[in-house]
Amino acid sequence: MNKAELIEGMATTSGLSKADTKRALDAFCETTTKALKKGDRISLVGFGSFSISKRAARKGRNPQTGKEIAIAAKNVIRFKAGSDLSKKVN
Repeated sequence: MNKAELIEGMATTSGLSKADTKRALDAFCETTTKALKKGDRISLVGFGSFSISKRAARKGRNPQTGKEIAIAAKNVIRFKAGSDLSKKVN
């Protein structure tokens, strides 16, 4: 499912126009991004939670040459599905 299909599905379910639904989805994405950048955790009861995890710097290997390379530390986004979502999917 791409963004346009998600917007169409949300508009149909909510009864909102596609334009209003797009603005709501964009606002959700922007707000979520800002909160995660600050290090906050976002929890949507029944759906899941988004959080930031720090990945340490490490050494890796170039698979073509076998040469050792340095992989920089970075923040990664984690999503943990809530129990309601897990039950509905299975």
